[in-house]
Amino acid sequence: MQTSAAVKPSLRLEDQRFLTGLGRYTDDGRQPGELHARFVRADHAHAAIVGIDTADAAAAPGVVGVWIGADLVADGLGPMPCSVVAATEAPIIIPPHHALAVDRARYVGEPVALIVAESVEAATDAAELVIVEYDELPVVADIDTAMAEGASAIWPQAPDNCAYRFSKGDAEAARSAMASAAHIVELDLDNQRVSAFPMEPRAAIAAYDSNAETFTLELTGQGLHGILGDLAGPVFDLPADRFRLFANDVGGGFGLKNFLFAEWVAVLWAARRSGRPVRWLATTGEELSAAIHGRAVRSTARLALDADGGFLALEVDMVADMGAYLSSGGPNAATNAASTAMGGVYVIPAIHMRSRGIFTNTAPVDAYRGAGKPEANFVIERLIDAAARRCGFDPVDLRRRNIVETFPYPKALGAVLDCGRFRANLDDAVSLADRTGFEIRRSDTLKIGKLRGLGVACFLESSRGAPQEEVEIRFTIDGIVELATGTESNGQGHETVFTRLAAERLGLPVEAFRYVQADTKATRTGFGHGGARSMHMGAGTLVLAIDEMLEKAHPLAARLLQADPDAVAFADGHFTAVDRARSVSLLDVAAAARSPDASPETGERGLDTTVFRRDVPFTFPGGCHIAEVEIEPDTGRVDLVRYIAVDDYGRIVDPQLTEGQLHGGVVQGIGQALVERIVYDSDSGQLLSGSLMDYALPRAVDLPMFEVTFAGEPTAANPLGVKGVGQAGCIAAPPAVINAVVDALSPLGIDHIQMPATPERVWRAIAESAGD
Repeated sequence: MQTSAAVKPSLRLEDQRFLTGLGRYTDDGRQPGELHARFVRADHAHAAIVGIDTADAAAAPGVVGVWIGADLVADGLGPMPCSVVAATEAPIIIPPHHALAVDRARYVGEPVALIVAESVEAATDAAELVIVEYDELPVVADIDTAMAEGASAIWPQAPDNCAYRFSKGDAEAARSAMASAAHIVELDLDNQRVSAFPMEPRAAIAAYDSNAETFTLELTGQGLHGILGDLAGPVFDLPADRFRLFANDVGGGFGLKNFLFAEWVAVLWAARRSGRPVRWLATTGEELSAAIHGRAVRSTARLALDADGGFLALEVDMVADMGAYLSSGGPNAATNAASTAMGGVYVIPAIHMRSRGIFTNTAPVDAYRGAGKPEANFVIERLIDAAARRCGFDPVDLRRRNIVETFPYPKALGAVLDCGRFRANLDDAVSLADRTGFEIRRSDTLKIGKLRGLGVACFLESSRGAPQEEVEIRFTIDGIVELATGTESNGQGHETVFTRLAAERLGLPVEAFRYVQADTKATRTGFGHGGARSMHMGAGTLVLAIDEMLEKAHPLAARLLQADPDAVAFADGHFTAVDRARSVSLLDVAAAARSPDASPETGERGLDTTVFRRDVPFTFPGGCHIAEVEIEPDTGRVDLVRYIAVDDYGRIVDPQLTEGQLHGGVVQGIGQALVERIVYDSDSGQLLSGSLMDYALPRAVDLPMFEVTFAGEPTAANPLGVKGVGQAGCIAAPPAVINAVVDALSPLGIDHIQMPATPERVWRAIAESAGD
């Protein structure tokens, strides 16, 4: 394991308040005179709204207001934008997405009316009194129905229910390679719709200052400046400086909390309309039905190989379910994001991908941990296993035969891999898994009536997110150094790592720092968390800001020491003259820099320093994960008995937090592989997995102890040499686990199974293989 050596693993700075009940989450906040919001939600997947009777609800005890979509539109509120788009073959169709449905409901759970009352109980009771008259319309609840000839159109702008068409790569080169191939392997792959389901549900507290005409929104968010950009101008037609968005502690996000939601718009508008603060906390049912969903991408993929197993070409046709509306970043996952990782860690001369986004009468879909990279890696890793099985190759040797070993390596779709130890990761993981002894374990398992399988999957992550970030270092009058960063933690430990990095580099105690994040008034700009970017983009920019600040402080320190600048050095929080007879602390230099006399050296801002880093390249974490499973044929139950990971995240700054991030991602990937699935009734569009009785999540009892090895190849893409870890686990785990399941079933002639590999699905596959 390679680390920076200076930042040792230890308890997080945040943990003291979390473990003593002093964490401050959005729903912990209280404001004088606050009201409570509840939403009436559509119970039809597609229906015209003929009328809404709010009279009884408005007259109910404790109710302050009941409003519908027409009220917001009449007050000048615009629809919510789709702000992250791709270079598509034709302009993306972005239908109007209002905070409250106007004229028509298009999915079960869509907000139709807003009730604001003195208590949450009063608001909930009043919601039951709102009567909505619907005229049901034809429902298209899945992409097959939506794409069928003569299908009902959800939007007149998209008569074929297609929001976009995207393609990338050399189609002719891929076709030509396919024509000359000795082997072509094809699979239909379903990356099913899932819920991010963070531990803390969405919550918000909105307030309006009528004198200043400004809004304040405390929310569970992880990309506040982006949310503000979507909210202020497009929806409220107001400048951004009229809003303050902030988040205190955030209990998980996984992509979901990066985006603008209808509820944020509605509570802000209600706060202005009522003149009082308005709060809202989502229920479990609302999180499963009305928060964004993830994945929902089906791919038809073909891999061409020569007679020796060399990869020649990859063709991928992706169909992404967008839901009824385009969420803020909805089109990105199955277009730009997927393309950066398509083909994984392998040399594939020709790659061509196509993607279509399809409207359905379901909740909108947007980024979920990995956002396109899990889908891309799943494609190639499942194809390789199928090719090995169908064409007579060993799956590990086939990977070795084609893995990237020379750097920089330009991939066929444009990404340039700068460094990595892909072959070594594979070899190390296979050795740790004792693959040579697996057949003995398989035989022993068979003696007790079970099937055993071992699955291998390599992964490639493209880590960066937005290609720019800002960090500001500020010295306060009371002697505190503020580290204001545009990245935002939602549980990863940024407060610990960023503070300790600064303390290490400046030779100051951690108590000398104040970490500032997730506040659009306290940070000038920022691009939040997403894309496993915080260390690469946030901490990397922090290091550059520290270096620039010290460079600015150096001549002033020399003047204070009455020494030649070349004879002054900085260490352990002090500038010291060469003779070591004189020194001055950094904090004293910062205090002196506030004097007008210091401006020749430091400028008007003193030592306060802002660095905006732009056009930053991706980093490319990679690794190999191996899963071993046992299957009970009579029930189809899959038990994950061993899980091994050998991963390259560059230089590891905090091994403990890095491993924690990996574990979390792996568990989410295992959940998708084995149990998780959002399900809609294909005829009515009713949500069938609307509670945790019906939507399964992985539990600790379902998991083995993870065996993790870090073996880093530092990158030059940032000053720390780090690569992102946040998404890696849920990229690698699904193919590793499914490959293991298929390997266990392979003696029965089964070489493919879709996710999730639930007991029912596995049992049915076994029964069908036996002709039952």
